[in-house]
Amino acid sequence: MNANVTLSDAAAKRISEIVQAEAGKQALRVSVEGGGCSGFSYKFDLADAQQDDDVVVANGDAKVLIDSLSLVYMAGSEIDFVDNLLGQSFQIKNPNAVANCGCGTSFSI
Repeated sequence: MNANVTLSDAAAKRISEIVQAEAGKQALRVSVEGGGCSGFSYKFDLADAQQDDDVVVANGDAKVLIDSLSLVYMAGSEIDFVDNLLGQSFQIKNPNAVANCGCGTSFSI
């Protein structure tokens, strides 16, 4: 079960590129931590292995690992990758967030 978290094609393509360039890494890990200007913030890391409580969200050969505690806050979200005039970044479109900061990396529920 992935609690309906999805991975856009743009994010999947970028994750595949990043993981292939980093020896020993298998996936992108996304987690939710306390802090940030809106209460919670997203953390992105490369993972070399899946943990016991991880949920795997996949699109093609790209994988995202989300721990079960973070998944509670991310249910129904879409992980996307945006490349525009402001720069490149992973963005999470979270329907549970009632407020977001301007940079898009922190939120409140």
